[in-house]
Amino acid sequence: MYDKFVDFLKNKKHICIIQAENPDGDSLGSAIALDYILRDTENYLYCPVDVPKYLHYFDDWSRVEINFDYKADGYIIVDTASTILLSKLLDDTAIRNCLYTKPVLVLDHHETADDLDFPHEPIIKPLPACADLIYKIAEANHLSIDKPAAEALYLAICSDTLGLVSASVTSDTMRTMAALIDLGANPAELDEHRREFMKKSQRILDYKADLIKRVEYSLDGKLATVHIPFSEIQEYSDEYNPNVLILEELRLVQGVEVAIAVKTYPDGKVTGKVRSSVPISEQVAGYFGGGGHPYAAGFRTYDISYEDVVKDVVGILPNLLAEYQSTQDVSSAI
Repeated sequence: MYDKFVDFLKNKKHICIIQAENPDGDSLGSAIALDYILRDTENYLYCPVDVPKYLHYFDDWSRVEINFDYKADGYIIVDTASTILLSKLLDDTAIRNCLYTKPVLVLDHHETADDLDFPHEPIIKPLPACADLIYKIAEANHLSIDKPAAEALYLAICSDTLGLVSASVTSDTMRTMAALIDLGANPAELDEHRREFMKKSQRILDYKADLIKRVEYSLDGKLATVHIPFSEIQEYSDEYNPNVLILEELRLVQGVEVAIAVKTYPDGKVTGKVRSSVPISEQVAGYFGGGGHPYAAGFRTYDISYEDVVKDVVGILPNLLAEYQSTQDVSSAI
């Protein structure tokens, strides 16, 4: 099972494990866990941006390097199969040449289409987290998972499932978590450690209050949006991701079906994080060329204003909500 993984490892002595340019708890934990699981190879952990401070509760975050490893025998990309999330790599001719000429394995759990244009072997399975996929690969191939690897996988799955309460969580997810606990992951200790690093400074709390005041509501309160300009990205992102500060708060507002945090950059880049209380986040993000999960997704586009993003979502959201409601009505009638 997972023969592509076994085949990729053949004759490899030096592997570079790649995260996308928007690292999160799942991508970081997946990369760290793979480093521990792949004991027979020399591994190099790479991310094109610095690991943000709010992820420093992972003990081995500092092992991730910002300089690319050109000497690897092969590359493993975790937690994405999207060209747009790897644009920093693909815009670099030397890195792009490595990805085109050396073996590449892609491990991902998102349901969005694999649009990578360089040769690669994909292992993509719809699961709550990429770390869940890595656990299943290791288990199927009888690869040892020691305590540090189990801890990294446990934290990664928690990160991508909002602490095991997202709609993607199943009884199988819980069995995976139980197995990781048996392998040494201590939920209480890990969460206490995470909470210490997730504490907010007074200025971050003040900034959160400012974000809340700037939230805009559309479609009779069904859509909540907030704009995060580049000046705030520069000032606050290293300490605390503005999206993390605000999105779950918005989803908990009465009547809100979809919440979107939009970041804008000087080069024309626009990114959006989408959260929803009904399973249409992926469709909203897909309108802008993005994707993700039914309840959590994201997109990146260019040369469009925050106001235009809101206008476009206001245009498509009523139909998406109506389509979802019609499927619910049909299910109820059966």
